Amino acid sequence: MSLPEKALLIEASSEPPQAAYQELWEVLRAFNVSAVGHCENYPYAVLLRDPETHSVVGGVWGRSVWDSFYVDMLVAPEGYRGSGHGGKLMAQIEAQARARGCRNLWLDTFAFQARPFYEKLGFRVFGQIEGPKPMFPRYFMIKDLD
Repeated sequence: MSLPEKALLIEASSEPPQAAYQELWEVLRAFNVSAVGHCENYPYAVLLRDPETHSVVGGVWGRSVWDSFYVDMLVAPEGYRGSGHGGKLMAQIEAQARARGCRNLWLDTFAFQARPFYEKLGFRVFGQIEGPKPMFPRYFMIKDLD
């Protein structure tokens, strides 16, 4: 295999521009399409906003790729945890995943976060990374939608 003639510039940043994420995704997407024929990434979010300021104070963000729905993050605002908002947000995500024909939902959570919450919603652990407490272990969880 021969390499291209021009050298690539290498740029590292602890504060990369947000647009760079989308650019990098497009490069990866092009490779994935060449390998398997398609690679759609459909985002979906349900946001909770402060009624006065309209700023985002919580919500859930995810995306469907290859008939699977990944939950990037779920945030219940301080003071509202335990009030059912998380369950309602996840119910909307699950409904959207089903509407998109996804076979499963999956996510990851740390030991100090919400594993028991997700288990009550029908998720099970399929992988785990060990590490120092209190952050670890990190759990990878899945819920089949069949």
